[in-house]
Amino acid sequence: MAFSISSRAVAAAALLVALCCCGGIGLPTPAAAGRIDEGLEVTWGDGRGSVSPDGETLTLSLDHTSGSGFRSRDTYLFARADMQIKLVPNNSAGTVTTFYFISEGPWDVHDEVDLEFLGNVSGQPYTLHTNVFANGNGGKEQQFHLWFDPTTDFHTYSIEWTNQHIMVLVDGTPIREFKNHADRGVPYPSSQRMRLYGSLWDAEDWATQGGRVKTDWSQAPFAAQYRNFTAASSPSSSSAYGQEMDAAAQQAMKWARDNYMVYDYCADSKRFPQGVPPECSMH
Repeated sequence: MAFSISSRAVAAAALLVALCCCGGIGLPTPAAAGRIDEGLEVTWGDGRGSVSPDGETLTLSLDHTSGSGFRSRDTYLFARADMQIKLVPNNSAGTVTTFYFISEGPWDVHDEVDLEFLGNVSGQPYTLHTNVFANGNGGKEQQFHLWFDPTTDFHTYSIEWTNQHIMVLVDGTPIREFKNHADRGVPYPSSQRMRLYGSLWDAEDWATQGGRVKTDWSQAPFAAQYRNFTAASSPSSSSAYGQEMDAAAQQAMKWARDNYMVYDYCADSKRFPQGVPPECSMH
């Protein structure tokens, strides 16, 4: 099915922005002036990751030899991170563009909050793949299509990680909330510092339609752009973080999930024949 945005969806999205602005979530504020490499450093790719001369944009590229990636210079224990990203245009099948938190200790007990943008053939929507790991336990995938073309302009993707919840937002609209139910036996990332990472890499074995569509290397090099990175640490007691969503925010998230969620582990009875994980029924 070709990717198109109906006038109804555009109108709904405009209403949604109004709801968010009035409802206390707010659209992200612009980043303070400064070079993006003051907060981020390219860590791999043998020159395939670069920062523009003015310091505003970090570009990652991928060819048949290698992808590239960066990481934040700081680590965080509870933070709000915002990044504007313009994804790989045209036929991006097989490619994955990422922005995520991950701890740097032993893998078997690692924490992670993933945003992975799975490429697709021209004219079809990107899939935003999200997941949460705590103490090495993951498998909490939710996937979404976006209500705009993420390759023609920059859009803001945010991860809010507090002692109360993890929230994923797209242009200020919440699409996912994972609450802290550690007191009820559900692992939650709350004790390990995490660093922010980003990458562009080849995952043709699984990224697009389960690996059925492979990377077209005649389209290489592929490139994704990042700008306006902000990350603010937050103590769990901060009044600016961890608040319950108000009615407008809840309505905005319901709209996004009802219209654009394409996979939810909590609804996958084939995967969990003995019953879905316990947090799926917790509020």
